[in-house]
Amino acid sequence: MIQIQSFVCNPYQENTYLLFDETKACVIVDPGVYTSAEQNELTSFIKANELKPVKLLNTHCHIDHVLGNQYVASTYNLLPEFHALEQEVLNAIPAYAPQMGIRYELSPLPANYLEAGEIISFGNSVLEIIFAPGHSPGHLCFYSAEQNFLIGGDVLFYRSIGRTDLPGGNHQQLLESIRTKLFKLPADCSVYPGHGPKTSIAFEQLHNPFLS
Repeated sequence: MIQIQSFVCNPYQENTYLLFDETKACVIVDPGVYTSAEQNELTSFIKANELKPVKLLNTHCHIDHVLGNQYVASTYNLLPEFHALEQEVLNAIPAYAPQMGIRYELSPLPANYLEAGEIISFGNSVLEIIFAPGHSPGHLCFYSAEQNFLIGGDVLFYRSIGRTDLPGGNHQQLLESIRTKLFKLPADCSVYPGHGPKTSIAFEQLHNPFLS
């Protein structure tokens, strides 16, 4: 059974997730760890629980979701995995990070690119990849059908949706991704977003003002 641990990181208050099961195999999703305290919190949890990180996944490659890619890669000998359309997004970061006052350690290149419908395996567990562009051109979500939860990145938030005014964003495409892909999931599916508190598909169908 997959357990989920979240860490709120960096000036953008981004949610970094650790997913692990009874085998102690661990997947790190969107490492936003920025300060040494945030890095230490992540590694201390992994060590205390005797976890073995086996994958580094990015839902997308905006700066707040990849600030810890280099740290995780060098600490655990892992390369990131994300959709090919996010490579250009990642490549753009060094040009704008200084203007935002953010210290950015260059993310490694990916081990491989992920595709829609692909299955990610770790330990005794699997995650299905859902392609949900709009906030970012190659945005992915990771879904556990067995436990009915979604690691949703910046697609759907509690009573909100991802912004679409950044390069590669498309408002109509984002709404279509939510309605045709996420809202097809079971109503009681738990959604763990890239920012803010956990929500559910049913709650957002009823109460999200951007989707009424």
